[in-house]
Amino acid sequence: MIDSSDSSRRKGADKPGEAGLEEARLRQQAIGVKLRHMFDEVVNEPVPDEFLEILKRADAKSPGGGS
Repeated sequence: MIDSSDSSRRKGADKPGEAGLEEARLRQQAIGVKLRHMFDEVVNEPVPDEFLEILKRADAKSPGGGS
């Protein structure tokens, strides 16, 4: 585990360090929440008509074997 001499030497620095770690965790959590929200928005966007038309043309050419 942790050496007691090491912990006594760092005793004054533990609280600011712990607060910094907690702040970093909260910041990462907030970033994760925002990224999930953005991803969900993109996933729920409708497929553009132009893209659907391209897919339909590709499907129509596919069975014929031509490119």
